Parts: sequence; structure tokens; C-alpha cells
Amino acid sequence: MRRDLTFAYPGDLSLKTGGYGYDRKVIQGLTAAGWDVRLLPLGDGFPAPTEAGLEAANNALSALPDGELVVIDGLAFGVLDGWARDHAARLRIVALVHHPLALETGLSEGAQQQLRQSERAALACVRHVIVTSPMTARELATNYGVDPAAITIALPGTETVTALNSANPALQILSVGTLSRRKGHDVLLAALKAVEDLDWQATIIGSKTLDPATSGALERQVEALQLGERVQLLGEVADTRLHFTRADVFALASRYEGYGMVFAEALAAGLPIVACHAGAVPDVVPEDAGFLVPVDDVSAFAAALRRLLSDPAERQVRAAASRTAGAELPTWDDTAQIISEALDRIS
Repeated sequence: MRRDLTFAYPGDLSLKTGGYGYDRKVIQGLTAAGWDVRLLPLGDGFPAPTEAGLEAANNALSALPDGELVVIDGLAFGVLDGWARDHAARLRIVALVHHPLALETGLSEGAQQQLRQSERAALACVRHVIVTSPMTARELATNYGVDPAAITIALPGTETVTALNSANPALQILSVGTLSRRKGHDVLLAALKAVEDLDWQATIIGSKTLDPATSGALERQVEALQLGERVQLLGEVADTRLHFTRADVFALASRYEGYGMVFAEALAAGLPIVACHAGAVPDVVPEDAGFLVPVDDVSAFAAALRRLLSDPAERQVRAAASRTAGAELPTWDDTAQIISEALDRIS
């Protein structure tokens, strides 16, 4: 039996970010599960669109027929509170929340308050909410007034990869995340400087165009730290799996994560992990698979790196625990099935 739904998203669905990657996999999985998914682009600029951009998105969504089941990515939905209020009665609205907008790093107190108010108002208008982690479910139930019974947790799926022995005698450190302030690459670079006496090479993969100011600052930081011969800011890549297979350690100093798909990918690859105790990261990374340190603590991050880089036995034990945890993670088929069943229950 074919079922119909509209999947509405902001920006460019092809971008290599965790959120868009999740959306693509879910759309693919729902289609395979028998859903007829109509894609509805909402335009650029979210969650801070221009007035014209917001009006265009409102108009596109308002054109949906009565009774339509529409899943809206939270990057846009959190600021569509006015539209949601006007159309909640005639449409079956489902929000897909990767993480609350107000928790983005670098926002002013005023901007945080405004986003929290708009997202709370928008979520009051939905039939259901899909989230990517238990942490986000708790946040929405506790601080956004969402009924826990109206929340479905659909963890991102993972694909197992096989780690290879590096051909380079230097240990390979991998970091994957958009070059934005929230991802904490500045902390990672400072920590790498503190362990420059050890033998390593680092590759940082992530878009340089979504936050040009941060990207430029990171390039200048690499130069100022004189790490240009050891750190590669690679930008986006078509497929990160090869880089995971060649790495020895995964390190990402995110200041907040709604889930952290790249940490799950690191587990699936059996890599020991250095990260921060932030957002949903502790829910994803078991204590025995790596080290979680306080946010923005360069010294602690460097100490964790040093321990993994200088102690082969420690690295091996953490890698084995990582691989074990990775084997227990859901597949993308599991993720799509959970969402499909939740959508089937929406009246």
C-alpha cells in the first residue's frame, strides 16, 4: 500500500552535513517502505530567513491540500510558528527536530530567547515530533512543552566500515564536522599544538562555505600554530568512509550535538574517540570507547589525545570497545522503519 507525504526542508538537501544526511537517508528509507514522498524545498537562510524568504516558505506550505501529512525539518520549522498556528487544524504536521534551534553555539541571549519562543509555539501545533536522540526528546518534553507520548526517537543509522592499517607511520587523527563554531575545531587545533611532540597527522573534513568567518579563522589558526604541514583542512568530501577506514583516532571537540552522527560512524569504524561531554555525545559514545572532556577545555582534550597517541595498548582497548558499541547501533533501515510506523499512527 502506497502512502503519501510531503517532506519539507530548508536550504540544499545535498549538503554534506549530519542533518541533511539524516534527511536523505530517511527519505530514501521511507520510499523503500512504500511511502510516496514529495519533496518541498523551503528556500535558503533558515533559521534566519529574509522576510521574503519566510513569506515564500509560508506560501509553499500553505498550498498543500487539506489533510496532507507533512514532515518539516526543524531547521525551518522552529521559525514557522505563525504558519503552523494558521494551518494546524487542516494539515497533519510532523516536526523533525535534530536539536532545538536555541541551543546553537554563538547566539546572543536575545536570539536564544526568540528562537526558544518561536520553536515552542510551532511545536504546540504539530501532530507528532520525530527526534534523533533521547537527549533531544528530554529537552523538548522538559523545556518546550511537548507531550512525551507525541515524540518518537529515531536514532540515525550507521554503516559498518572496516578499519585499515595506515600506510603512514604517523598516527592518523580524523575529525569530521562543518567548519562552524559549534564543532569546536579551534579547541582541537589548540590541543594538537600541545601534543606536537608526538608523531601524528590530522585531517579535518567539513564544509568551509556554511560559516566562512569560522572557516577563515581556522585557516589562520593553523598558520599561526605552524601546523600547516601536519593538519589538513580538507573541506567537504563525497564520501567520508575511506577516511574513517584509514584513521587511528577520531577527535571532535563539539560544544553541542543533538546526536552526533559522526561519533556513531567512528564507533562503527572501531576508532577510539576524544570528544566533549556536550549535548547527546555521552548518549552516543560509551565511556570505555574513548574520552569525554569538559567543553572548551584545551588542556583536558590534549591530555586525552596524548594518552591515546602515546599508548598503543590503551588505543587498542578503546578501539575494541568502540567496535563493540558500533555493532549495536541501528541501521538506516531500522531508522526508516521506526519513522514509518510513527507516521502510520498519525490521524
